[in-house]
Amino acid sequence: MTIPRFKRILLKLSGEALMGDQGFGISPDVIKYVAEEVRSIFDLGIQIAIVVGGGNIFRGIAAASHGMDRVSADHMGMLATVVNSLAMQDALEKKGIQTRVQTAISMHEVAEPYILRKAVRHLEKKRVVIFAAGTGNPYFTTDTAAVLRAQEIRAEILFKATKVDGLYNSDPVVNKDAVFIKRITYMEVLEKQLKAMDATAISLAMDNQLPLVIFNLKKKGNIRKLVCGEKIGTRINN
Repeated sequence: MTIPRFKRILLKLSGEALMGDQGFGISPDVIKYVAEEVRSIFDLGIQIAIVVGGGNIFRGIAAASHGMDRVSADHMGMLATVVNSLAMQDALEKKGIQTRVQTAISMHEVAEPYILRKAVRHLEKKRVVIFAAGTGNPYFTTDTAAVLRAQEIRAEILFKATKVDGLYNSDPVVNKDAVFIKRITYMEVLEKQLKAMDATAISLAMDNQLPLVIFNLKKKGNIRKLVCGEKIGTRINN
């Protein structure tokens, strides 16, 4: 029997990951696949929290660069994460996993408000908790929200799902000679301005010594391998 290395984790999913090959929105096939991957670690008895981005629907920074007010744009981006979180909840519950969505912006008709003690209680009762609407504040990304929530619920590690195998010294899509980085410190990520997560998220993780792993979501079984201690992807710590 496979033995997990962790009791409580936070999984960060980008909104773009849910698009699949589409240019916009949520791919039904992809969200079913992600739900099955989450199910594979849920069955190991791990407590799972999830933060989903909203880039497949609306990206606040991009809109602000085209003249939209940044605060309004970021609030729209937060609402996009709620849409994705509700879709993720539906996919997980179809797999028989009890799930709760908690939002940083109150919208009682569709989700619970974010309350730390309640979130922890859900995790202890073996419910997957999805944190939506980022931090509830403009100018903060969902990467920062993921690190913040991971710290608050005392997750042992944060796994960030991407479309590539981990962190490279340059964009592997653009540069075929990009070098894969197996392990790196928070400070090196900041100094080299690598695009693992935004600087605020990396700094917050560094201040609280939260280990981060960047991995490829597209490779089936990767999440389960990670929680069982296999060294895949890129690990970021001190």
